[in-house]
Amino acid sequence: MKLPFKYRRVPYAEIRAFSVHILTASGSFMAFLALVAAAEGRFVDLWWWLGLALLIDGIDGPIARKLNVKEVLPNWSGVMLDNVIDYVTYVLIPAFALYQSGMIGETLSFVAAGLIVVSSAIYYADTGMKVEENFFSGFPVVWNMLVFTLFVIKASELVAFGIVLVAVVMTFLPINFLHPVRVARLRPLNLTVFGIWSVLSGYALLLHFDSPDWLMWSVMLTGAYLFVIGGIMQMFPNLGRRSSVDQQIQ
Repeated sequence: MKLPFKYRRVPYAEIRAFSVHILTASGSFMAFLALVAAAEGRFVDLWWWLGLALLIDGIDGPIARKLNVKEVLPNWSGVMLDNVIDYVTYVLIPAFALYQSGMIGETLSFVAAGLIVVSSAIYYADTGMKVEENFFSGFPVVWNMLVFTLFVIKASELVAFGIVLVAVVMTFLPINFLHPVRVARLRPLNLTVFGIWSVLSGYALLLHFDSPDWLMWSVMLTGAYLFVIGGIMQMFPNLGRRSSVDQQIQ
């Protein structure tokens, strides 16, 4: 006797695949907690929550590919879910944090936040944001990392606003930016630098942004490497290319 659909056993593969979507969606709760922290002026807590959201975003993709989530659950778009959460955690909340902190003055903070959210929304609509070798074309609106770095280095108002303007402009330029996990070339070095940046950033949070000079410089230099290395590899297409395997899209 064939059971009605609601009584059928759900295949184990579907349960595993849907659990990945739940993992991705949990980033939205991290975003909510970060927003509450920002509204209450608890900026250290804000960045801890966004750091956890960044961790989730970093691991859900490889897990999804490992479990073939797209094939198992074709009616559920992990890409759409990821983009929604990324816009909130990478763009909207960092922009709000920049405005709420008044880091670059009330007027400039308001203007900078507006430029960030509008330019990033347009960027997310670009179907060509990913190019060969899994680089991003244009600054990939990782405002969580950039604004966090501004918090760490305590940049002056004009310097901070200038950095925001440069990143906004570079959002629309055909310059490659690194995806530290999915770009094959120099992957060990890139992941190492990203790991160092993450550890240093966590230490800065433990110090409540009362960072010594060496820590501020270290965060700034490792962040600068991640910011420019994609463009450097674009200028030197053989840099870090050891075999034809590196040319494949991972």
